[in-house]
Amino acid sequence: MLTRRHFIATSAALFSAQISNPVFASTWPTTSQKAAWDAQVTPANFDLETSNPWGLQPRFLPRRVESRPSLTPGDIHVDAVARYLYHIEEGGTAMRYGVAIARGNLYEPGTYTIRRKVEWPHWTPTKSMIERNPEYAEFENGQEPGPSNALGSRALYLFVGQRDTYLRIHGTPQAGSIGGRASSGCVRMVMAHINELYPRVAIGSSAFLYSAEDSVTARS
Repeated sequence: MLTRRHFIATSAALFSAQISNPVFASTWPTTSQKAAWDAQVTPANFDLETSNPWGLQPRFLPRRVESRPSLTPGDIHVDAVARYLYHIEEGGTAMRYGVAIARGNLYEPGTYTIRRKVEWPHWTPTKSMIERNPEYAEFENGQEPGPSNALGSRALYLFVGQRDTYLRIHGTPQAGSIGGRASSGCVRMVMAHINELYPRVAIGSSAFLYSAEDSVTARS
């Protein structure tokens, strides 16, 4: 199990996650449809670090922070206690985003590789998700992309080796869940925030999901 030692040097906070199956459907939104949806989930005059129509606690708004020199640029680190996701940048900085993680023991700390990225993905709940949440049964054959889709506007697919774990870092239509434990296994982000992060995450990057039980000493 990963601990949060040698993690990010910044202030403390909160985080969350969810699970889903990949659907390789023959129907996908057009470029114009995706652009229209992006506009729908992005506030007017959007500023990444200050716009907050979702009513998030201010500490969950994106912020550029200092990172430890030993961390690899391009990697993602998820602080499950503080509910933060950090994307490591060149030059000793990281972009920090507020997130939500999975309920109870559904959160799975570990080291993962991002092997797939999708704009406006489909979503299919697993059998175990349907057992826990019977209301998901209506989507057992998949939920079409769109602003109400459980994976939201973007999804980063987490693998161990060549095995899809069904864990995702993804947007959510439930922005009010950010900062809590709300999902069935994945890491949730505000859609406007993951839209900004998405093009800067390369296939093959590592994602480190730290334990929700550990603590960390941080500094601004």
